[in-house]
Amino acid sequence: MSALGPFSFTVDHSEHDQRVDVVVSARIADCSRSLAATLIHNHSIRVNQSAAKPAHRLKSGDVVDGEIPSPEPVDYAPEDIPLDFLYQDHDLAVINKPAGMVVHPAPGNYTGTLVNALLYHCPDIGRIGSDIRPGIVHRLDKDTSGVMVAAKNSRAHEDLSSQFKDRSIKKEYLAVVHGKMADKSGSIELPIGRHRTQRKKMSTLSRAGRNAETLWRVARQYAGFTLLRLDLKTGRTHQIRVHCTAINHPVVGDLLYGGRRSTSIPGNVPDKVRLLLQNVKRQMLHARRLTFRHPTSGELLTFEAPIPDDMQALINGLDGK
Repeated sequence: MSALGPFSFTVDHSEHDQRVDVVVSARIADCSRSLAATLIHNHSIRVNQSAAKPAHRLKSGDVVDGEIPSPEPVDYAPEDIPLDFLYQDHDLAVINKPAGMVVHPAPGNYTGTLVNALLYHCPDIGRIGSDIRPGIVHRLDKDTSGVMVAAKNSRAHEDLSSQFKDRSIKKEYLAVVHGKMADKSGSIELPIGRHRTQRKKMSTLSRAGRNAETLWRVARQYAGFTLLRLDLKTGRTHQIRVHCTAINHPVVGDLLYGGRRSTSIPGNVPDKVRLLLQNVKRQMLHARRLTFRHPTSGELLTFEAPIPDDMQALINGLDGK
């Protein structure tokens, strides 16, 4: 059934006792469950000509009618910004986001974002709802590099969002941190919430912290530094950076959470490495690998983003290369 304009259908036996938002999203092309729920709340979709709730259970023979409005146009302009696409198809795009690029427009960053670039390279993304982050189902910090996936249509957006919500997506990061880990692997289970006084920061001491878990294992150990592989079991804002700082191993170059420790250099490091560390301009954190289920085919896909030059140079220096 067409995604735009008025519609009406009669519930059949196979849809008996299903939620109205579920049935509408299944019947109407490119109408996500979340959009259906919003329209039901707004009384733009009715059951037997009466208002209903998204969780209302339908009966065989019920008549569902309403109208799917055209999506609000995205206010942010497409920009011809080069993107490193790792993969593309009708449903999604996988991008290797460079460090320094903001994911979506926000105060102080209304241009030059990943969203602006996606609107240029994948124009249909602008038709996904009225969100200021069309196609975006997860994010990376401005100065974190690595692999991201974006949805190209409403169904892919809802499916990928659900995978992130139920934690079935696997995310692996690389980070160069300060200090030597006492063990070869471990987990950090500390709640994360907004910092009590510094609103741009997150904290493990927040009064409203949400559960967060980070698994880590040592990839390589150096004098005064460690290269870690990290798997996120949850996806809290700044999770790796906050958790690493909480266990006294801040990410190299992370001024927000590591403070002076994030730029400190042990006295016994070689001059070459010292110079590399002095030239670090961002946190040495990279989203290396992303594994998820394709929203249409169901195939399990894994994508890797190569380590960026600045981080690779530091790793090579620490390796003595």
